[in-house]
Amino acid sequence: MKKQSKAYLYGLAAVLCWSTVATAFKLSLNYLSSAQLLLLACAFSSVVLGAVLVIQGRFALVFQLSKKDYLTSVLFGALNPLVYYLILFRAYELLPAQEAQTINYTWALTMTLLAVPLLGHKLTLKDILAALLCYTGVLVLSTRGDVLGLNFTSLMGVGLALFSTILWALYWIMNTRDRRDPVVGLFLNFICALPLVLIYCAVTGELEWMPWQGVLGAAYVGVFEMGLTFVLWLSAMKLTNSTAKISNLIFIAPFLALIFISTFLGEEILPSTLYGLAFILCGLVLQQLRFSSKAV
Repeated sequence: MKKQSKAYLYGLAAVLCWSTVATAFKLSLNYLSSAQLLLLACAFSSVVLGAVLVIQGRFALVFQLSKKDYLTSVLFGALNPLVYYLILFRAYELLPAQEAQTINYTWALTMTLLAVPLLGHKLTLKDILAALLCYTGVLVLSTRGDVLGLNFTSLMGVGLALFSTILWALYWIMNTRDRRDPVVGLFLNFICALPLVLIYCAVTGELEWMPWQGVLGAAYVGVFEMGLTFVLWLSAMKLTNSTAKISNLIFIAPFLALIFISTFLGEEILPSTLYGLAFILCGLVLQQLRFSSKAV
């Protein structure tokens, strides 16, 4: 099989996995609290990422880092997965899956906006128009089309979902200066976060018997949201002769996700969700277009 064909295969596999996680989140949260889901998913993800490093013959790299790198692992682990997923899972508890997952797709735009104060990037007219489109989409989606009435499904849920995009974008901006191997770094982030999540669960009284349905859901989330999918996507990006070809596959994910949400959660996909998603995707596509644009 040619390299580009393998790249498409890995990329599509990653997109398919990401398309199912909103449904998996919602189903798992029927049996577990946000913290319990994070604890179990974090443990499963650590095992999977560790196994990947062993299979690749690179597990020794875990022990060959500097003290600064290990400190970075603790700090990154506290941000993602600990704080990020606690916020994201809480948003999923408060919102229908179709709303929470669609809002989550605005993180790429959030990263562009955060890069202005954090990395010194300049904001262009294109970025401003993209932001207006994306956040108009969020408004249409979260009010179920009642934009003028501002009748939100859950204002707190929308706020948490948007805040999670800030945390996720911040995490990836910080990663631009991370010298660690990507898989090794992610493995250490989860290993360092695991005791933090355990302490959080102990303090909040959530260390109790968990039903097998929740454990099974957490295993799925840990493997396919937090662990293996990241490796598949990295493999696709390494094999491809055009990162744009692979990156554009991500636009398939929200439509597949809505199919899974409708089928397995029984949520009626509202017209406002489709209109909101259309605004958001138009904003993200505009953001990726390359043409001369004046900085502001």
